[in-house]
Amino acid sequence: MILRTYKKDDAPIIAKWIRTEEELFKWSADRFNKFPLTGNDINENYAPQLAAGRFFPLTAVDEDENVVGHFIIRYPREDDDRSVRFGFVIINPEIRGKGCGREMLRLGIEYVKNNLSAKRIDLGVFENNPNAKRCYEATGFKENSIRECSLPIGEWKCIDMEMFI
Repeated sequence: MILRTYKKDDAPIIAKWIRTEEELFKWSADRFNKFPLTGNDINENYAPQLAAGRFFPLTAVDEDENVVGHFIIRYPREDDDRSVRFGFVIINPEIRGKGCGREMLRLGIEYVKNNLSAKRIDLGVFENNPNAKRCYEATGFKENSIRECSLPIGEWKCIDMEMFI
């Protein structure tokens, strides 16, 4: 597996991995609020953030250049380059549970170390997504807070996790 810069052509592939409304909200919290999601929806969401220069979408591909995973790295605050946030983390459902998520995140951590000035990475995971939480813990993230999130499909607890690099 390698990471490469996200391409607009990746979006329809990623959108197909989101098979239910619940999966949409687990993946994106309240950032899209539209199901089914399309590739255009993803690209339209990313466009203004890419223009700001503090948003880095990455795609994981296998040895045959097949898209197998995706996530974004962003600086959450304009005035702080010490911390980045991972988001929109997703692995092709056909290969989940085989260590691909851990490998993609490991590569993402290396990307931050080699290309960005941040010394801290954080992310959020919903309590009703225990497999993702285990993946983040296996990669070195530690729980640092829990907050209530009001989503169109209900109230969910979000576990904020972090690591220092």
